[in-house]
Amino acid sequence: MKIALLGYGKMGKIIEKIAIDRKHEIVLKIDNDNLHELTAENLQNADAAIEFTTPGSVLKNIDICVAAGVPIVVGTTGWYDHIAEVKQNCLQGNGSVMYASNFSVGVNVFFKINQLLAKVMNNYPYYDVQVEEIHHVHKLDSPSGTAITIAEGILDNVDGKKEWANILISEDPAEPADDNLKPEQLLIESHRIDSVPGTHTVIYDSEVDTIEFKHTAHNRNGFALGAVLAAEWLQHKKGFYTAHDMFNFDI
Repeated sequence: MKIALLGYGKMGKIIEKIAIDRKHEIVLKIDNDNLHELTAENLQNADAAIEFTTPGSVLKNIDICVAAGVPIVVGTTGWYDHIAEVKQNCLQGNGSVMYASNFSVGVNVFFKINQLLAKVMNNYPYYDVQVEEIHHVHKLDSPSGTAITIAEGILDNVDGKKEWANILISEDPAEPADDNLKPEQLLIESHRIDSVPGTHTVIYDSEVDTIEFKHTAHNRNGFALGAVLAAEWLQHKKGFYTAHDMFNFDI
């Protein structure tokens, strides 16, 4: 494929390497220095676009790709309040969009097992549950999109939790400031530490024991590979998709 990279930071450069290793060609690279080059005309040279930018840029980038008829894989998070309108625009424009809070194969396995675990733990309400996420200090959104997806998997299956509530802890104190948390709220505790690429933990705690279910990313390569796989999967498809449609695990 010929791929356009919308966002050419750390993730963009890793995606470039993996895409080339998989025999694809990068035909357009967009960053803050050449935003004027992101046009429908330039996108016509691409078979797909992969987007890792910022919450402030992503909606415009999706719109441009849909208008140009170029399938787009969206790895940026922090824009999900607009999903309904983006989906409507995609379908009305006969576009091809796939988004995910995380394209990593390992994380998507984690999502599935998290749902199954929540179904089991719903039978034991004396366990309280919370989510913890740790990312590098440059991450712009809190909680992470991955943490929100994990939380939604729990909320769908644990009767005692109705909504999630986030606490951002930048200095990593010993105890989170969750005194005002309601019993029906699922705590997502966010930490921002140095250069951590991403760690997510689901914790079920009771008076007698604690169960922890954790995914730790060693680097960004898993996210990048998943994004390239998504671009390959999206070829010749029309519609609005999530990574769930690609990682269709039947258990």
